[in-house]
Amino acid sequence: MNKKLIYGIIIGIFILLLVFFIPKYMNGNVIASSGSKISSDIEKIEVYHFHGTNQCYSCKTVGNYAEEAINDYFSNELKSGKIIFGHINGDLTENSELVKKYGATGSSLWIGVYYKDGNFAKEENVNVWYKINNKEDYKNYLKGVIESKLLGN
Repeated sequence: MNKKLIYGIIIGIFILLLVFFIPKYMNGNVIASSGSKISSDIEKIEVYHFHGTNQCYSCKTVGNYAEEAINDYFSNELKSGKIIFGHINGDLTENSELVKKYGATGSSLWIGVYYKDGNFAKEENVNVWYKINNKEDYKNYLKGVIESKLLGN
């Protein structure tokens, strides 16, 4: 076979891959700053560190590591409003509606997902408490959890 024919076959296969396979994996989703695809079904995600007025070292660490992870891995989503993060003092009356909405009963980390169809799902993440002795492990774990939420899982 001559070289032009071989190159033509390779280019043809490449074009077929582009046309038929890549669109199946795109689904109109946007790529997050973390490199993951954001589901088009997700409106926004809230990550809240609920705490009391007086916090112990562990309570502060859960919130500080969460904030650092979100700032490090999801800065674009924070800027766009796709992800919202906050430290919420549950002892303050101005936060009572948010505390009630999430069902927070003490120091905790909650993730709320708003879907474009109007649904809302919330989840307390208790696993972060077991990771506060290793900041990088904590941050990588939370990054994975949030990426999963962004994918619609």
